[in-house]
Amino acid sequence: MRKIREVLRLDSLGLTQREIARSCAVGQSTVSEYLKAAEAAGLRWAEITDWSQDRLEKALLPSRPAARERAQLPPPEFAAVHAELQTHKHLTLQLVWEEYRATQPEGYRYSRFCELYQRWRKQQEVVLRQEHRAGEKLFVDYAGDTIAVRDPESGATRQAQLFVAVLGASNYTFAEATWTQGLADWSGSHIRAFEFLQGVPEIVVPDNLKSGVTKPCRYEPGVNIAYEEMAQHYGVAVVPARVRKPRDKAKVESGVLVVERWIVAALRKRTFFSLGEVNAAIAELLARLNDRPFRKREGTRRSLFEGLDSPALKPLPVERYQYGEWKTARVNIDYHVEVSQHWYSVPYRSRRARWRSGPPPRRWRSFTGAAAWLRTPARRPPTSTPPCRITGPKRTSGTSNGRRPASSNGAAESVRPRPRW
Repeated sequence: MRKIREVLRLDSLGLTQREIARSCAVGQSTVSEYLKAAEAAGLRWAEITDWSQDRLEKALLPSRPAARERAQLPPPEFAAVHAELQTHKHLTLQLVWEEYRATQPEGYRYSRFCELYQRWRKQQEVVLRQEHRAGEKLFVDYAGDTIAVRDPESGATRQAQLFVAVLGASNYTFAEATWTQGLADWSGSHIRAFEFLQGVPEIVVPDNLKSGVTKPCRYEPGVNIAYEEMAQHYGVAVVPARVRKPRDKAKVESGVLVVERWIVAALRKRTFFSLGEVNAAIAELLARLNDRPFRKREGTRRSLFEGLDSPALKPLPVERYQYGEWKTARVNIDYHVEVSQHWYSVPYRSRRARWRSGPPPRRWRSFTGAAAWLRTPARRPPTSTPPCRITGPKRTSGTSNGRRPASSNGAAESVRPRPRW
């Protein structure tokens, strides 16, 4: 419509439609459409020379009833469409459009329906940078701020770390304080987060923390073996965020900021004397945070969790995961290895090889892919021996020559006969 005046003017000069199209940089079919519309309205260039653009459009629009009928179509309920796409992970926009056409036979075509839906999404005040299906991803990270805990006896202050976990679809948040960011606290926080959600997501997206990711890589990251065992126990996949790509875990980055503002800042005037007191205060404020209404959308984190994520989460396993670390050791020439000051025999062909020992019941895994259960130890460990928490090879005194350590009466223990494995 912007060039119809120029088309009519050039037509009055006697130019052909092809020449007019070349001069106005429009298609010849467009020129023909403009001339037919003007002819149907009975308009000539001499009559409309002084007309404004609005008057000219009003005079030509009645000759295009199809466009007016299309504008009167009721718009689809895109809010309900968006909610269904988030709730059902297998639902597609094609199926939604087919259901729409079943109720509106004269409605929009598929391409126009998708265009209007994308335009509606851009007009929303709350825009999701990533598409999160219900129960799919749990984003985890540590907050940068810490909470001070004072020792009641010595008065020394110790900083507690703040663990934060956020679900992708509902923004439902979990937070707790731990003493360190070590592997034991890292795995324990995951276990308590799953129990807080009363379910397990499909994917856990952590940062490249050393406790969880031993080798950051964009394509094949190396996950800590103990962390991997915990994930296998709960049936989740660990997909670490890419290095220096915070948008991969934007949910937890925003969740950390919210927790620091509504929990850490609210506890700034309180003095804590134990980690239990800190977590009790965090739990109280966390419930208020999840029940706090959104400012730019209806509902709360808890209502969205109950409607979206909670039904889609997988159930917790029957048994709770028992934490234990793995130790890397090299087999001595007498085909024995030392774990927590106790000696265990392995296949004699594995002497001088590097093996990893797991938590009790004691398991072993070689670097070549072999695996085996330990035989009866040379000296049975006491029942109170904790799980192995030593990492890396370590030489024990008295074993540099490959002999067994001396017994309590001073005599050297005899080497066990080579087993026929």
